[in-house]
Amino acid sequence: MNDLPPLMPFAPAPRKPQAVRGVCKLWQAGIAVLLQLLALLLAAPAQAAPNHIAASLVAEGTAAPGSTVMLAFAMQPGEGWHGYWQNPGDAGLGMTTDWTLPPGVKVGDLRYPVPQTLLVSGLMNHVYEQAYAVLVPVTLPATAVPGQPLALRVKAQWLACTREVCVPEQAELGTTIMVGPAGARDPRFDQWLAALPAPLGSKARFAWAGQTVRIAIPLPRTVMLEQPHLFVADDHVVDYAAPQAMFRQGDLLVAELPRARFAAQQPGALHAVLRLNRAGDGLLIEADPGVVPTGGERVALDAPATPPLGWLLLAALAGGLLLNVMPCVFPILSLKALSLARAGESEAQARAEGLAYTGGVVLACLALGALMLGLRAAGQEVGWAFQLQEPLVVAALLLLAVAITANLLGLYEMAVPGFASEGSPQGAFATGLLAAFAATPCTGPFMAAAMGAALLLPTLPAMALFGALGLGLALPFLAVAYLPALRRLLPRPGAWMVWFRKAMAVPMGLTALALVWLASRLAGQAFALSLALLAFLLVVMLLVLGRRQRNGLGSTRLLVPALAVLAGVAALGLPSVVRAPTAESAGLLPSQPFSETALAKARASAKPVFAYFTADWCLTCKVNEAAAIEREATRDAFAKAGVVVLRGDWTRRDPAITRYLTAQGAGGVPLYMWYPAGGGAPQQLPQVLGPDTLVELTR
Repeated sequence: MNDLPPLMPFAPAPRKPQAVRGVCKLWQAGIAVLLQLLALLLAAPAQAAPNHIAASLVAEGTAAPGSTVMLAFAMQPGEGWHGYWQNPGDAGLGMTTDWTLPPGVKVGDLRYPVPQTLLVSGLMNHVYEQAYAVLVPVTLPATAVPGQPLALRVKAQWLACTREVCVPEQAELGTTIMVGPAGARDPRFDQWLAALPAPLGSKARFAWAGQTVRIAIPLPRTVMLEQPHLFVADDHVVDYAAPQAMFRQGDLLVAELPRARFAAQQPGALHAVLRLNRAGDGLLIEADPGVVPTGGERVALDAPATPPLGWLLLAALAGGLLLNVMPCVFPILSLKALSLARAGESEAQARAEGLAYTGGVVLACLALGALMLGLRAAGQEVGWAFQLQEPLVVAALLLLAVAITANLLGLYEMAVPGFASEGSPQGAFATGLLAAFAATPCTGPFMAAAMGAALLLPTLPAMALFGALGLGLALPFLAVAYLPALRRLLPRPGAWMVWFRKAMAVPMGLTALALVWLASRLAGQAFALSLALLAFLLVVMLLVLGRRQRNGLGSTRLLVPALAVLAGVAALGLPSVVRAPTAESAGLLPSQPFSETALAKARASAKPVFAYFTADWCLTCKVNEAAAIEREATRDAFAKAGVVVLRGDWTRRDPAITRYLTAQGAGGVPLYMWYPAGGGAPQQLPQVLGPDTLVELTR
């Protein structure tokens, strides 16, 4: 088939009058599509050369009788080649399939990821220039026998193009689905599912105004747009290559698109995908005819529609400063308090510790930011505090908290980094690293917008935001180090510091207990018990170490091998006991697990919807739940108003929740969304809830 001559030469043409250009453009696109269809019909089944877009059929995993499982057409374009979206635009062709299925097996519609735009010689194409996957749901019959392999075959056809030529291609693909309980799944599906546009959750409206199609999309103003584009899935409705215009009206985004020339009459519904940013995040739009308002603030489509970088840097700085009073940073205040007390000893020592502490905080924030951006660039759905979703990271943090608690109690002395024994730049640097690491579960005022923008901005501005966040977190300590008047307010060093040091072991010990509980929520009771046993062994080791130190004996030869053995046991043994945690007991406020499907169903019921996103490691979330969500007054008010409550648990990594958070411009939790009854525009609530914040929404 690939020996066919090129079908679509793309050559720049001289500019013609507007009307002539429209007719020529329509004629060129029509002839191109007809030639491609003809080539597909006449192509020989045998292929003399490899396809320019390599394809394979992949099953997500095992599936129970009567359940639905995903298949993926994994497409890998060669260098310079591209494939097409379901609506290819002015020219091109999407994928077609001819299935051979076992009895009772049913396949659904193809689901495409958010496409890219490619303008060639005045023709707009909706394409994929990198590796992509087209997904299809497969439903097994209820009579399928567990342990039975179901073989599926498909003949797939698609069009592979460069900017100059197009070649029709095909492949006969197959895979096998094993019938049985859900087990291991192909991890690539996390990335492929994340690339699909997320359902909007509420219907849009569209209207034909002369030669313009105007679409009103409910979209919170907090959702940042970076080079947005609306891909209309319906044929012969809009002019794909014509410039689009978008306007903000509060929580409404209005898109204006020129109608297609010789367009048919107004359709009964409109289907589209709204690309939010260059990263490829998108929303699935379904619009009914209705009234669309005019006017609004114009959205720049050729540049990131984000707040100015200067404002974002100030927001990150203020957000980091406020983290010093957030509950999730409080366990680290014990270490900071001892360093602040020692800072009164000399001006040189105070400034050295201040700079070292600031360096540790900023470096930790930059490292976490770089890791998060790198993982997102690799296709992983992660957000702020992503490391606390990993059981082994929580295990390492727990053992560190236990070691610090033992040090504060005086069970042993840690010469390097010297957390609490004597003031030193090394100790201040290590304290800064730990303070920043412990602060990551929190987002607060100012910080939310900055961290949300950091997920969408280019690398250098995003890293600048992470650095500003760290500087804000370190600012109070730095101010004390460089302002003698503030240092004079601190008590003089003395014997009281010994007792204060032991008192500060209490919050750190409580942090360790909280991490044991978090480990049970992340990976099950067996993991938490194993981790507690390792923590006990660590304490015994540190007791022995401290006794040798007090007797003047060497400790390095004992400590290093012992820690190596403990680390080896943890690395080899803990992963084998990781289990899915048991379901959490129902709270005072009845709720359903969040999913895009559940949100769409709730919105279709015309009832008000409250969606909140939390995590067990987020202390801010827990404070809000105790103060505003899990209250009898809230429960009664929601029951009276018929509010549907959806709870998104982000304790463990959940790509669907991460996609939703990103779509709302949020870098992490907590996030609280209110959807009014009757399909009104959604409202993003503050991250700090008052006792009556939710009750007042129902009035």
